[in-house]
Amino acid sequence: MKRVPMAAMTGLALLMTIVGVCIASAQTKSVRIAKQFGISYLPITIMESEKLLEKHAKDAGLDVQPQWIQFTSGTPMNDAIISGNLDFASGGVGPMITIWGKTRSSFGVKGVAALNAMPLYLVSVNPKVKSIADLTDADRIALPAVKTSIQALTLQMAAEKTFGPGQQYKLDALTVSMGHPDAQAAMLGEKSGINAHFGSAPFMYQELTDPRAHKILDSYEVMGGPHTFNVVWATTKFHDENPKLVRAFIDALGEAEKILRDEPARAASIYVKLDNPKMDVGEVERMIRLPENEWTVVPKNMMAYCTFMHRVGALSVQPTSWKDLFFPEVANLPGS
Repeated sequence: MKRVPMAAMTGLALLMTIVGVCIASAQTKSVRIAKQFGISYLPITIMESEKLLEKHAKDAGLDVQPQWIQFTSGTPMNDAIISGNLDFASGGVGPMITIWGKTRSSFGVKGVAALNAMPLYLVSVNPKVKSIADLTDADRIALPAVKTSIQALTLQMAAEKTFGPGQQYKLDALTVSMGHPDAQAAMLGEKSGINAHFGSAPFMYQELTDPRAHKILDSYEVMGGPHTFNVVWATTKFHDENPKLVRAFIDALGEAEKILRDEPARAASIYVKLDNPKMDVGEVERMIRLPENEWTVVPKNMMAYCTFMHRVGALSVQPTSWKDLFFPEVANLPGS
C-alpha cells in the first residue's frame, strides 16, 4: 500500500479542521432577539425566562447564546435588522409588511411566525369623544409609530370606513409617536396634550380602569374579526444560513405559546418578574385568559392589511397569499 506523506496528512487534517469549523459556524452561536413592551410579547419573554430557545437549539445540536433586546417600536427594529445588528425582530403587522415590501429584491425580509391574535383599543380621556368621528384638532393620539405601526394602519382603515374613500389619512395629523408606557403616563397625567392612546395589552386594559377613560375604537371591529397583532421576522440571508436555528426558534415559540394557553398563572408570574414588577399577577393572568387574546403562531387576517396598504400605495406589491409574507416553515398552518 502506498504511504501518504506526513505533510499531506497534516494538510488534510488541517483542511478537515477548517471545513469542520466552517460547518459549525454556519449556525450562529450568538443570536440577537428583539421585543417591545406589553403582554403581547409574553411568548418571547417566556422563551427568555425558561431558556426555551437554548433547549430546542441543543436538541438540534446547536449551542446558542441569546441576547434579548427591547425596542419601543418596529421602525428602529427594522433599521437594526437591515444593518445586521439584529437577527429576529418582533413587532406589529404594519412594520413587518412594510419591510417585506421594501426588501423583496434585496434583504428578503419575511415573517418567521405569529406571536398572537389580539385586539387593539383606542382609548380617550376626552369626554366629548365617543368615536373617531368626534376627534378634532384639539385631540392628540399617542401610538408606537405614526403612519407605519399597526395602530396607525388600523386608524387609517377606520378613518376610511368612517369618513369615506380617500379619507384614510384624515386623522394622521393627530397622531404622535410614543412608546406605550410613556403614552399611558402622558394620557392619564394629561401631559403634552396627549388625550388618547392607541395601545395594546396591558396598557389599554389598565387605562380603562380610570373613570375618565373610555374605548372609542376596537381593531377587531375594524378588521371584521380577530387578527394577528405581533409577528417575528428575519432576513432571508439569516434564515438560509441558519435553518436549524430558525426551526429551533419556532419550536421554542410554540412551547412558550402552550405555556400561555395551559398555564396562564405561570405565564403571568414570568411577566411580572421580568417585564412589569408593578402589576398584580392575578390581573395579568386575567388578561392572558381573555377569550379575545389568542396565543398562537398561526398568522390571521394578514391579507386584509396587505390589501389596504397596497390600495393606498403603502405597499408596492400585493402578495397573492399570506404565505408570500412568511418563510416556508409555517406554510402548512391554517393562516389567512
